[in-house]
Amino acid sequence: MATPIKDVPDDFYEKIHVRLFRRIGRELALAHRVLDLGCGNCDLVTFLRKTYRQRVTGVDVSDGNLPRHDDPSKSRAPMRCIKANAAHLVFLRDGSVDAVVCTWALHEMGNQSDAVAEAYRVLRPGGKMLIVDFPKGSLAQRLWDEDYLTPSEVGTLLSGAGFVRVRARTAYNGQVIWAVGFRPPNMEAGA
Repeated sequence: MATPIKDVPDDFYEKIHVRLFRRIGRELALAHRVLDLGCGNCDLVTFLRKTYRQRVTGVDVSDGNLPRHDDPSKSRAPMRCIKANAAHLVFLRDGSVDAVVCTWALHEMGNQSDAVAEAYRVLRPGGKMLIVDFPKGSLAQRLWDEDYLTPSEVGTLLSGAGFVRVRARTAYNGQVIWAVGFRPPNMEAGA
């Protein structure tokens, strides 16, 4: 059961930040090539690269907070943070990433179904998409009054794009949507 909003402190999201990044890292630990949609200032990209030695590409429609350069000497795994639209990832080939993560950004995208469909396209067969966002009726709604989705709506977006084994629920006292879907394995390879 969700914690009533009045019982959640306004700094709740800052307090869970480190735990949330660790949980995302564990969820995506087996992925070698990761795409972060709506990466903002690339904090998660940097965390995944340094902690899990993953090849990570961050994409954000605004380049205002993107890092200006990457120092390859700081990590063995490369990272890129680039300005691009999540619904038009023309710089990535079909099946070129192992995992896609979208943290605190899906609700900002005006073309959510196109972005999820594009994530599906660039994922390899068997690849995973993880969406972490603020749910409708959460503390975030009170603080920022944006148009958030329900877990069911996020699950429907994933299923509609072709993802299977979709799970969409709330976590962290009902203040976070945690949704996962997988691109089906390539059945033709075994035929």
